[in-house]
Amino acid sequence: MQDDAANSWEARADASAFYGFTDLPSVHQRGAVVLSHGDGPYVVDVHGRRFLDANSGLWNMVAGFSHAGLAEAARVQYNRLPGYHAFFGRLSDQTVLLNEKLIEVSPFDRGRVFYTNSGSEANDTMVKMLWFLSGAEGQPQRRKFISRNNAYHGVTAVSASLTGKPYNSVFGLPLPGFLHLTCPHYWREGRPGETEEQFTARMATELEDMIEREGADTIAAFFAEPVMGAGGAIPPSKGYFQAITPILRKYGIPLIADEVICGFGRTGGVWGCETYDFMPDAIISSKNLTAGYFPMGAIILGPDLSDRLQDAAEAIEEFPHGFTASGHPVGSAIALKAIEVILEGESGNAPLIDNVRAMTPKFEAGMARLAEHPNIGEWRGKGLMGALEAVKDKATKTPFDGALSVSERIANTCTDHGLICRPLGQSVVLCPPFIITDAQMDEMFEKLEAALKQVFAEVA
Repeated sequence: MQDDAANSWEARADASAFYGFTDLPSVHQRGAVVLSHGDGPYVVDVHGRRFLDANSGLWNMVAGFSHAGLAEAARVQYNRLPGYHAFFGRLSDQTVLLNEKLIEVSPFDRGRVFYTNSGSEANDTMVKMLWFLSGAEGQPQRRKFISRNNAYHGVTAVSASLTGKPYNSVFGLPLPGFLHLTCPHYWREGRPGETEEQFTARMATELEDMIEREGADTIAAFFAEPVMGAGGAIPPSKGYFQAITPILRKYGIPLIADEVICGFGRTGGVWGCETYDFMPDAIISSKNLTAGYFPMGAIILGPDLSDRLQDAAEAIEEFPHGFTASGHPVGSAIALKAIEVILEGESGNAPLIDNVRAMTPKFEAGMARLAEHPNIGEWRGKGLMGALEAVKDKATKTPFDGALSVSERIANTCTDHGLICRPLGQSVVLCPPFIITDAQMDEMFEKLEAALKQVFAEVA
């Protein structure tokens, strides 16, 4: 097929795709990037251009794009049992094994697992579980949820309502009863002269004030990412979870850890709640659960919620909720293999989480070096996830004019240099695959530095 401009892959993509979360002016100007295959941490487009993907696909391709063991796990299971559901008490053996493995690697001594097809659906399902539980326990008024500004919990109507992003206003969201606190980003949200400890105390006071104002008996749960991912790789302020957890316990409000991005090693711990030393009541998992090789989400219920939800379901003989592909046998087999690869080590190889821990100091040093630039206000992150915040004025933290689209320009320039990273607000986010090597990390920072110099020379 002739690859002229009118019939190019880019033109065909633009004619047929309705893009989500995509800067449309950039696509119209530059065209889409149409990929054909992957090779380790690299993706290759239809023209043979190679890109080091420092975004791990969408945080999730942590074992890279050509992991033979994960592909083989899928092949074997497709030949054994290519699909099934988890309704009516029928589910695959792989799903049972995955249930047991998830509880084993969770911080809970026991619990139960419910599967979805994504993190968005898992958060949505968690909300329905808690509404179901409130009604079953004679507290139908307990329907409100607390999250934080700049949080990201998904794109369904309910999970988008948990999400504290202003763009959801175009859908008329959030729904009533979804409440948002200040983002715990000390660098941006701290007041003049306020120490980080004082900021954390203010965040805790704000939470308790909201609970008392709304009524503790109307609040079903508090949702939090250990590190805010799509908010721009924002770690919590010092002592944040130690300050808010006792307040939630005081008022009997469950703490739901959205570990869609942080879970399975991204922060250096198995879970973000492990990294930040707090115990949630339930964990939401996706992305790294299958290393991106299958769309899957999971709710891991801790002992208290597990027991209470089981009692509520038995009272009406079922939990009337589920998805056709919940607990998919191929997804379960891949997830079991991904957990082995990430946490245990496969075929004599070290677990990938060891490489996360080994590469984190080099990652932090590279980010800190780039943050010395006068147009980088801060670098922040944890483990192998981090962000550089672009500013017009470093001393005052003044951002660039939004019309300049600085982070988008940096990301586009990185693409021109063969590097994929993600623009988020005024930040550029990096979350490289767990398989990244020393040489590849050097390549990542060299290409990013070249892009920063080019763009800041144009706009500063």
